[in-house]
Amino acid sequence: QVQLVESGGGLVQAGGSLRLSCAVSGRTFNRYAMGWFRQAPGKEREFVAAMSLSGSDTYYAVSVKGRFTISRDNAKNMGYLQMSSLKPEDTAVYYCAARIAVTSRREDDYDYWGQGTQVTVSS
Repeated sequence: QVQLVESGGGLVQAGGSLRLSCAVSGRTFNRYAMGWFRQAPGKEREFVAAMSLSGSDTYYAVSVKGRFTISRDNAKNMGYLQMSSLKPEDTAVYYCAARIAVTSRREDDYDYWGQGTQVTVSS
């Protein structure tokens, strides 16, 4: 079993930055691909970014590419999402997720989820 706990959300003005963290426990983190997803009010949860086991491969949604950076520190069992140039439309609950081995953009492919952290971007 893998447990994930997100932190780092909050209220920020448009154009600002935030770094989300995802603490992973229960298993060796370097066996798991990692993803970040978000869900805005009244909308379905959507893919944001994903990273392979070693961190050598990254994938981003078009809406965040160039503004967000996913990273991981396997030695510390931590994942991160650095968010810059934030826009009001980035307002959502952000979730980190993990799955064995293969990276995916699909929500249904992920087996383990955190509880989410709220990010609110004011205009």
